[in-house]
Amino acid sequence: MTVAIEMGQTTAGAPAALDLEELLATRLLVQGNSGSGKSHLLRRLLEQSAPWVQQTIIDPEGDFVSLGERYGHLVIDAEEHTERGLQAAGERARIHRVSTVLNLEGLDAENQMRRAAAFLGGLFEVARDHWYPMLVVVDEAQLFAPAAAGEVSDEARKLSLGAMTNLMCRGRKRGLAGIIATQRLAKLAKNVAAEASNFLMGRTFLDIDMARAADLLGMERRQAEAFRDLERGHFMALGPALSRRPLSVRIGSTETSPRNGTPRLMPLPEATLEDARAVILAAPPPETVRPQRRPSPDLLDQLMAAKAAPLDIRPEPAEPAPSAEDLAERRERMDRILRAILAEPDAGFRVIGVLYQEFVVRCRIEGLASVVPDLSEFRRMLTRARAGVGSDMAEDDAWRDVSVRASLLPEDMQGVFMMIARAAKEGWPCPSDAAIARAYGSHSLRRARRLLDYIEEQGLIVCQIDGAGRRTVTLVELAWATAPGDPNAEEQEQGSSAA
Repeated sequence: MTVAIEMGQTTAGAPAALDLEELLATRLLVQGNSGSGKSHLLRRLLEQSAPWVQQTIIDPEGDFVSLGERYGHLVIDAEEHTERGLQAAGERARIHRVSTVLNLEGLDAENQMRRAAAFLGGLFEVARDHWYPMLVVVDEAQLFAPAAAGEVSDEARKLSLGAMTNLMCRGRKRGLAGIIATQRLAKLAKNVAAEASNFLMGRTFLDIDMARAADLLGMERRQAEAFRDLERGHFMALGPALSRRPLSVRIGSTETSPRNGTPRLMPLPEATLEDARAVILAAPPPETVRPQRRPSPDLLDQLMAAKAAPLDIRPEPAEPAPSAEDLAERRERMDRILRAILAEPDAGFRVIGVLYQEFVVRCRIEGLASVVPDLSEFRRMLTRARAGVGSDMAEDDAWRDVSVRASLLPEDMQGVFMMIARAAKEGWPCPSDAAIARAYGSHSLRRARRLLDYIEEQGLIVCQIDGAGRRTVTLVELAWATAPGDPNAEEQEQGSSAA
């Protein structure tokens, strides 16, 4: 059955239909300067297709949160959640087929890129059994797939650009249909834009953007001037889901509206200059320190989030400084507690807040309440413990070098690097993909392989495969090397994680 949704009307007054099933296979690029009606077009498309297909919207300005009230989209305020939590949320939204709006409002550019990449990664990495059809709308796509480096860190840019490239280049086989909208085609990465087969081009004024729009639509350069004359809400359509020839379309009305409407002119209030001076130049109010809102450690599971909130650990009365032997004994006891927690079957896949909660409770039971580390130190302990490195080993000079090298990687990858380093130092077989995935907190064997590729790209390790398919990893500069190991070991036990 073909599902055609009405986007509006052509200049001849005929309905302008979009083939939804064709769109799922061919993707869409929307371009238009600010005020061209680009967001209105996306809203119309989302409203018309909402009954037919699952949706998610990457929303940098909070323009689409109103869809939640009318169409039941789950609005996720990214500012309140960690990257790991958003990745899990993306996976769960896909599994349970829940339409979502990822509201990135209030975050700076770098954190918007990181959180959007994490959420898109969750959508992309879900197991094959859950590859249901899904529209993934990314507004202001040039922010997440920039054509050139900007003020954000290279790491954040690579994460975001990689997630957008996966969406547009590899998402189709996973049921993900990318719909990207941008104000500036020239600022959007070409490899991301080039994967779209459908185009809706709105009003634009810059020559470089008009030239790219004309090229994508197969128009002559002299015809590109027509983009300057398009009215608000009018777009040139082309593509297998829209029209085989460039077609002028006027977008229809919507049932919802953005939270912040277009500013309108209104008369200024009447006030004397002296009154205005008294108000504007009055002494500032006293400064108040606003408590920072603690982000929830996980998403879509409020009960678990409540349990995961760190306990308020009050300092015990001052006591004499412990001796070196006492400190070593306490560290050993805390290491033993952490090892016991990680020995539980699902420990590798539980959020850090839950692990920390359990660790604090067990330390109190052991009489170690006065020396419980804070959450930041616990993260470092957890990284070492997942690698099988105790506090005593961490103080070794060679392991200090390993820690320095690990610090060059994102925090969630450091445990994987240290686990490989320990295997290399001891001459053990190279960890399997399944072991690497567990250390990272994932079920995906593909992600484990990409982790190794990423660490190798950073110049920290060298991976080699012998004729029998066994893998050896050598640490650069330290010259430690693992024994050959089977990367597919335990793969049968992982079941669907290889899918």
